[in-house]
Amino acid sequence: MRESDQQPAHVISPSRGRASAPSRFEWRVVEIPRDVTRSEVRALVTEQAEYGRWELKRSQILVGGARRVWLRRRVMRVQRSDAA
Repeated sequence: MRESDQQPAHVISPSRGRASAPSRFEWRVVEIPRDVTRSEVRALVTEQAEYGRWELKRSQILVGGARRVWLRRRVMRVQRSDAA
């Protein structure tokens, strides 16, 4: 198998479906193929949590063995304090 034929190790989609009302959380859905090991998945989620401030909300194992993971982080809305 050539390198160009290989699929990415995981697929990250920032949003899923239609846009919803403003929320306190930002969501990221990560779809992981079945050939990625459990330890690699754990390392991926740990890296996202440590450096991107994401937290694991839900994980799901699909029928074919693939995984879907929902990550969330709090949205920081800051209002200006000066009189501009």
